[in-house]
Amino acid sequence: MTAHPDYAEFLKAKVRLAPSLGFDIDPATINPLLKPMTQAIVPWACRGGRRALFLRFGLHKTSTQLEILRQSMMHAGGHALQVVPLGVRHEFFLEQAERHPDIELKFVNRPNQMEEANKPGPGKKLIHLTNYEPIRDGKLDPCLFTAASLDEAACLRGFGGTKTFREFMATFAGDDRKSGIKHAGVRYRFVATAIPDPNEYIELLAYAAFLGVMDVGEAKTRFFKRDSTKADRLTLHPHKEDEFWLWVASWALFVQKPSDLGFSDEGYELPEIDVRWHEIPSDHGAAGEDRNGQARMFADAAHGVVDASREKKRSLDARVAKMLEIRAEDPAAHRILWHDLEAERVAIEKAIPTVKSVWGTLDDKPKEERVVGFARGEFAELATKPVISGSGCNFQKHCWWNIYLGIGFKFHDFFQSLFRTQRFGQTRRVRADLIYTEAERGTRRELERKWREFEAQAEKMSAIIRQYGLAEQAMDGALKRSMGVTRQEVRGENYLVVHNDTVEETRSMADNSVDLIVTSIPFSTQYEYTPSFNDFGHTDDDAHFWAQMDFLTPHLLRVLKPGRVACIHVKDRIVPGGINGLGFQTINPFSDDCAAHFRRHGFALLSRVTIGTDVVRENNGSYRLGWTEQCKDGTRMGNGMPEYVLRFRKPPTDRSNGYADQPVVKDKNLSFADPTEQPDKALSIGPGVRLVPHDKKLRPAPGAGYSRGRWQVDAHGVWRSSGDRPLLPDELRRLIHLHPKLIYRGWKKWSEENPYDHAIHVEFTEVLAAEGRLPSKFMLVPPHVEHDEIWTDVARMRTLNMLQQRKGREMHLCPLQFDIVEREIEQHSMPDETVFDPFGGIMTVPYCALRMGRKAVAVELNPDYFADGCTYAEIAAGGGQGPGLFDLLAAEQSAAEMEDASEMDGAAE
Repeated sequence: MTAHPDYAEFLKAKVRLAPSLGFDIDPATINPLLKPMTQAIVPWACRGGRRALFLRFGLHKTSTQLEILRQSMMHAGGHALQVVPLGVRHEFFLEQAERHPDIELKFVNRPNQMEEANKPGPGKKLIHLTNYEPIRDGKLDPCLFTAASLDEAACLRGFGGTKTFREFMATFAGDDRKSGIKHAGVRYRFVATAIPDPNEYIELLAYAAFLGVMDVGEAKTRFFKRDSTKADRLTLHPHKEDEFWLWVASWALFVQKPSDLGFSDEGYELPEIDVRWHEIPSDHGAAGEDRNGQARMFADAAHGVVDASREKKRSLDARVAKMLEIRAEDPAAHRILWHDLEAERVAIEKAIPTVKSVWGTLDDKPKEERVVGFARGEFAELATKPVISGSGCNFQKHCWWNIYLGIGFKFHDFFQSLFRTQRFGQTRRVRADLIYTEAERGTRRELERKWREFEAQAEKMSAIIRQYGLAEQAMDGALKRSMGVTRQEVRGENYLVVHNDTVEETRSMADNSVDLIVTSIPFSTQYEYTPSFNDFGHTDDDAHFWAQMDFLTPHLLRVLKPGRVACIHVKDRIVPGGINGLGFQTINPFSDDCAAHFRRHGFALLSRVTIGTDVVRENNGSYRLGWTEQCKDGTRMGNGMPEYVLRFRKPPTDRSNGYADQPVVKDKNLSFADPTEQPDKALSIGPGVRLVPHDKKLRPAPGAGYSRGRWQVDAHGVWRSSGDRPLLPDELRRLIHLHPKLIYRGWKKWSEENPYDHAIHVEFTEVLAAEGRLPSKFMLVPPHVEHDEIWTDVARMRTLNMLQQRKGREMHLCPLQFDIVEREIEQHSMPDETVFDPFGGIMTVPYCALRMGRKAVAVELNPDYFADGCTYAEIAAGGGQGPGLFDLLAAEQSAAEMEDASEMDGAAE
């Protein structure tokens, strides 16, 4: 279906590649001493102005950076800065002496050491070098420089958690944290590293943020699934994979070999590498205990940081003995003895008195002298750490042998260190001996897995470069092909579900054609459900999202009958401290923005239904409400965020009395189910404890009328007040030995029958915690409120997601619960009326509407959700008894009750 012209233009504008903020250069001005591949890369980087160079080892990364900075000085003048790791600056001086006669280098760490600024135009250019530490410590302000390049920007890999990263992000962007003054920042920024880990997405996002391409929060929202159980665990949406890597390729150049850019690979063949693993026995007698006090049968470093550290300490002597055994094969050979711990360095020096070592606290001058001396072949053995010498050093001229005294999970450090010797110019086969213990088998498997994944992902990036070259226009065209959708519809008895862009579909619907709208709109940029740019979640920020809603909401008002209601499910959103600039998390009042948006388009706000959520689950996903953080500083902690249903009404035609053109009428006569079918009011679940399970409430008969009592509850909006009846310690302790489900039910029953008391609630949780029965993954005893406008009893797992998960399909990211939908349909519509959901998802609203005797219309863009939703609609239209859903739920309930019975029997005994 072809989009309306103004809407089509809005969608086309969504395509986001990295902006070009640089300048064009004359190819004739490029240093002729550089390799052809480098001469092709330099114009691409300069044209972008802010680019990343991910060039495999030996592909002239150093020369490329120097030439880019020289070109920047020719174009704009000013100062140029090359930032390098400790012990690496000599490599730049060597490269300058060999290939860059038009560049002068000077090392500085203070502003007063800087020379005069370069003038634009031809001539010799001065480039200043510095290490990361002077910038981190505020001794050298990057904003003094017009252009800067970071070599092996390891600081950015510690995104968000390191002082170095925070300072770099602030200072290079021109944000003076001390004065609060905002400057222009460094105009031209570049990053160069040999092996960014494509599987560590946060590293790539950090590079993008540093370059000013896209902030981390926006990139997370645009491309990644959110893990609700752990903050910052990123999983790339399968349907966003192509777009993500095309976006990365628009600002980062992955080159594995010259042929990726169409040049000859002659002379660029890496030497073979011989990797040898050496396993030594572990002391399983020192395996220790698990957190429950149970003795472990086997030592395993994968149990955690403490266990891994203990294993390193216990095995040190055995690992050193194995190192000496390997070394004895050729005692005179030049080799690097890689290690991670200071205790390991001391042990190496004791075992090999002739070795020369470098370590973190060693002064910079002797550290650099030893690294350079080993590179020149002045001595045979160097003991160092990957974190110190694993980046930027070239040891291939005299060394071909690496011995790793131990292994760890830091793949990047290991991989970088390995390529200090496996480089172009190496004349021998490179050897790497890795020593590990039985308990570290899992660590070895993890390193090997990451190695395989790195090679596979690097090849994918190289394939993109080979396909599109250095032309951003080709990538832009590839992305725009993902726009649009071919409309499909499925009709059944009393329902119509459509696969289409909801704006286009709603635009085609007749005026005043639906009786009720129930939907969960996308939560702005929080989620994306499809790879299509038609997706409402595929927006840059809230303003962009509401701009797309501006195309839809007027038609929602138009198709809704006068006087009828639109129920919109929303939730406010957490804003991380790194994004809001405040250093602590705040709340984006998305529900308020929603209310303002719908009112702006002619809807009237009727009410706001509050739906309680689980504060413990929320904290696991955001780390915002943690107990530990509350104890550190209570001023940082907010509260758990509920969900809301905002009820909007389309004004009726006749506004003299406010009644809908076709009112939703309810019968005042109330009837109850057969009393003989009602359960006993109380149920014994343990010695001295009688509770009523949540599914045994006294309910009116199906199709019953609307009572005065229910009207009072529906119309009222008051929270429960506190009272004076404490829950006695003996009563608490009788509950804690029961199954968690019964604890939940018992607490809920007590909450409903007694006035709320905050002190008693806290005491109950503390007793549960003391007895080891308070879960850390979900809230076992949440506050319960018996009020229809504050819903704390919504069954969080009672959604169509249960069936989705069992079918092995991707679950809907934010499903609308049955409980919410059923209550809105019951209150705001009548049998045989039409309920519309413009964001149908897996068709929860049609499913509920059909089972409640209504008609249903829904639209969904995601083809997989649409396909499954058609099945669910068909099941509901047929009476709601389709196999695989209710039968399975009933079977699980039966199994749970049998488990409960077993638990109760045990408790009674």
